Amino acid sequence: MTTSDGAGRARPSKKERLQALSDLHGCPHIQFDERMPVPPELLERLHGVELSRLWFPVIKDGDTVIIAAGDPHDPKVREEAERIFPESGLDFMVALPEDIEWFRQDFLHAKPGLLIGTERTGLAYWRNTLAHWRTRLACYRTDLAKARTDLAFLRWGLGLIAIAAALMRLKEFTGKQLYYPGLILVGAACALYGVLNYHRVRKSKLRQPGHNTLVEITAATICFIEGYHFIDGVKPPSPTKKTMLARLGDLLGGYSTILYPDPPSKERTHLARERNVLAAQRTVDACYRTIYARARTGLAFIRTGISFISLGLGLTIYFGISVMSFMDLALFVSGLLMTLDGVLWYLPVRKEKAGLLRCPVTA
Repeated sequence: MTTSDGAGRARPSKKERLQALSDLHGCPHIQFDERMPVPPELLERLHGVELSRLWFPVIKDGDTVIIAAGDPHDPKVREEAERIFPESGLDFMVALPEDIEWFRQDFLHAKPGLLIGTERTGLAYWRNTLAHWRTRLACYRTDLAKARTDLAFLRWGLGLIAIAAALMRLKEFTGKQLYYPGLILVGAACALYGVLNYHRVRKSKLRQPGHNTLVEITAATICFIEGYHFIDGVKPPSPTKKTMLARLGDLLGGYSTILYPDPPSKERTHLARERNVLAAQRTVDACYRTIYARARTGLAFIRTGISFISLGLGLTIYFGISVMSFMDLALFVSGLLMTLDGVLWYLPVRKEKAGLLRCPVTA
């Protein structure tokens, strides 16, 4: 496959260039891949050594070190490689200059035993995982907001029905009874609209997970911390809080620091770690917001339900049993159902108390 430059001329692809270099020098080719684990013992040999930008060691096969070089037959390249790895056999693979430079940027001056390029890839993967889960939590909160909006329609509809039912039984309004059935129909339409939309939210494909499920998935998304974030002299606090989510918040406080790496070439990886810990804290906060959104939705239902239970009982006591009492009963039953549904939303959240530790600073 070839591409074209700005003047419309054909330009060979990277694969074609590598194959041409391989044919020219009579050796296999290699490309940069940040997932490639360059052995730590090779990196240790390069630490503090002034190295030309013409080659880079990439693989160790037994006692043989495999070198990526732009020109495997360059005497300067062979001299440098033999000086740094005198006891090892050398085997060469051809690589493009930009690939060699990317190897240098990702692995040169890395602390022995720490695979910088591979680590950044893993950190980026986990940041994406955290972002996906926060997006899903935001979708859950949007569903809860829709449910509260539908509750407002339901509240307006039942309120109109209650007003019409009361006015129909007052003597001073008996001459205008033709308006009341229309008011009841409008109220019933609003209530039905709210109920149907609320039911659609409850049965949507983004089905609301339970309280424990939210916490467990949040814990699973931040489990990368123990394998990627190494801080000497910083010990995470002992878990003292009762709930899992609160303990996760305490755990992150020991990992969230400001680091000043030495050598400075490691700063990009340390900053990637910091971004991941901050992303983990945002994820825990997002889980808290989602849980509290569930609680707000539950409290809205409880508040509305108790209001209509009281209204249904009040109308029955004030006007007594009559033909219109079925409306009072409908208000009472509707309020009871909303209260029960609200309790199911609210009670699991009652034990959670938010609060992440402040981030310590380690120089």
